[in-house]
Amino acid sequence: MVAPPALGQTGANPGYLPADKQGFGTARSIESPVWFTLGRGGMTETFYPDLSTPASRRLDFVVTDGRAFVQRLSDVRVRTEQDRLSYRQIANGRGWTATVTYVTDPARASVMIDFELRSHRPLRGHVLYEPTLSAKGVDDQGKSVGDALVASDGTAASALVAEPPFFATSTGNLRNLQQTGQLKIDGVRDRNAVVILSYGDNEQNALTTARASAQQRFADVRRSYVEGWNDYLRGLKTPASAQRAIYETSVLVLAASEDKRNRGAFIASPSEPWAFGTNQEVSPTPGPYHLVWPRDLYQIATALIAAGDVAAANRTVDHIIGVQQPDGHFPQNNTVSGRPYWTSIQLDESALPIVLAWQLDRRDTKTVAMVRRAADFIIGYEQDGFSAPWSQQERWENQSGYSPGTIAATIAGLVCAADMVERSGDAATAQRYRSIADDWAARVESWTVTSNGPHSPQPYYLRLTKDGQPNQGTAYNPGDNYPGTVDQRTQVDPSFLELVRLGVKSPQDATIRNTIDVVDRVLGETTPVGQFWHRFTNDGFGERPDGGPWDIGKGRTYGRLWPIFAGERGEYELLAGKAHAAKVRLRAMAATANDSMMLPEQVWDREAPFGRRPGTPTTSATPLVWTHAQYVRLAWSIDAGKPVEQPGVVAERYLK
Repeated sequence: MVAPPALGQTGANPGYLPADKQGFGTARSIESPVWFTLGRGGMTETFYPDLSTPASRRLDFVVTDGRAFVQRLSDVRVRTEQDRLSYRQIANGRGWTATVTYVTDPARASVMIDFELRSHRPLRGHVLYEPTLSAKGVDDQGKSVGDALVASDGTAASALVAEPPFFATSTGNLRNLQQTGQLKIDGVRDRNAVVILSYGDNEQNALTTARASAQQRFADVRRSYVEGWNDYLRGLKTPASAQRAIYETSVLVLAASEDKRNRGAFIASPSEPWAFGTNQEVSPTPGPYHLVWPRDLYQIATALIAAGDVAAANRTVDHIIGVQQPDGHFPQNNTVSGRPYWTSIQLDESALPIVLAWQLDRRDTKTVAMVRRAADFIIGYEQDGFSAPWSQQERWENQSGYSPGTIAATIAGLVCAADMVERSGDAATAQRYRSIADDWAARVESWTVTSNGPHSPQPYYLRLTKDGQPNQGTAYNPGDNYPGTVDQRTQVDPSFLELVRLGVKSPQDATIRNTIDVVDRVLGETTPVGQFWHRFTNDGFGERPDGGPWDIGKGRTYGRLWPIFAGERGEYELLAGKAHAAKVRLRAMAATANDSMMLPEQVWDREAPFGRRPGTPTTSATPLVWTHAQYVRLAWSIDAGKPVEQPGVVAERYLK
């Protein structure tokens, strides 16, 4: 096999591979603490021992005749098929076809890969593996041990074996550790090999695990893997409104996103888009998508409740209780083990766990204490001369101010908290929470609705106000490479619909309806697969005009369209009596899936670069677990005729 030239210095952190994953899988069993992702032609990042810790960057297959050509599967056209998070990739190269099937061993920390090569003349097959143990990769050491390849960084280890055993192995450094194994196949008479990548806390344990998995027939392991997920689905319900394959995949993605060591900890995505995966100055390891976010956790848990996995939703509350900070707030995000990562205050992330606890009817002492501390933090929050419901950040992470979406969450959180503490016997505190919630509900328009903005002569909600003065042209920079400042009256965002979905405002409210018209004109686009929306005016979190990756300070970038807003709009439309429109939204969300039914964070807009089509996935985080959760929840909401997540105690207070 011809080796490529060395790239850079040994020990450099190689970063992550592109975020638009074609697959994400793990066994249902907790005995298999390993996860894998797939790119367009091979396995990309794996995770071990938990979902905040990438353990490898790439495992690719290479086909060569030993003389005239060398082709990686990632360099040729590949089709990906999915069945219960088991994946098959079919690659067609120069006179050859390879079929690669991926699962994990339900009994062990092993990824098992069946590789079949078919050709009319003898060829060689190789495996190229790049470990990044303990999420770093800068200190990995590797070697051959007999017919196996092992790597270690002193904390974790990997072992790569094949059945039949590798014909030859080698280890080298091309910027980072790379290991290769030649398979005993020729594509003519010998066509199949099984490759096993296993992990452990040291080389011997990893190698022992790999040898044990190698003793199993791949067909038996795959059958057990698929049956594990079938058993899970049999214990749940299926909505009539959803496309069954997309729905079931979405439920499985939700379940697979839960860490197995730290139950209740669900990550945002197994991918790291753009600079988050490649620029250590922007995002030191781990990146933010491999973390637990209270807001995403709320979306995931409410979808799981709707799907029938109430036990998993309860585990999310247990996790939340465990990461609550001494002052009562929750980390902006944290590793699956509970270590806070980013530390800004987002009041919706302190409020939504309260709403979730109420939805689960949690009455135990620990939960009520958590709710009380979170509610007290919200009402007492002060910073930079402002007090709640002003927040250091709103749900898009990069602006302080008065956000209608954040205020909706805090109102709902306080009303739910009041109900919970009152049932525990504290009527006085309940009254205090309700009084503050009522005050904020009465004042939300004075903080966030402009009557002299440029988009409409009638009042409309803004993305946020920096100062609670919506008729003032206060200027700020939207962030994400926007070159100047904007008048806050020009900035809108679909997040105002949280006021309706959480039961604070009526869907028939005149300002709500007018803002929908404004948002549709300013942020909405109709693609070949349906209508979608940008996050907010001048959003820069997305690719460059040519499709290149988002990074900070390296040129203008543009946020694209987010499928989650189709789901949120569908929930609003159910409340507005437009059930058919909600069904259209559900179909549009399903249409954004890639071939293996992964749903993306963003899809291309009308400014898609050459070769890309509007309404298809961008290079953003895929799968985004929030998108899958929103699909599940909208499907059940359509079946129910109303949003299943709306807290009844809030709607009864403000809409009756």
